[in-house]
Amino acid sequence: MANIVRETADTVYATFRRLKPTEREAVIEHLLHDREFREDLLDAATVEQRRHEPGRPLRDYLAARKTA
Repeated sequence: MANIVRETADTVYATFRRLKPTEREAVIEHLLHDREFREDLLDAATVEQRRHEPGRPLRDYLAARKTA
């Protein structure tokens, strides 16, 4: 199942890369007007940006929220 998803993603991405620049821009514009997609994209960018930050146990986070 994961292979099928990955293959589909690779195919869609390859197709996107073959578009003319103006067509790619139109697709990106369309995606960015989709609020849910835009939020997912921002979430993914935040996760990637913070990937190497140290983590902390959920228990500690919840305790800190209670005292705040």
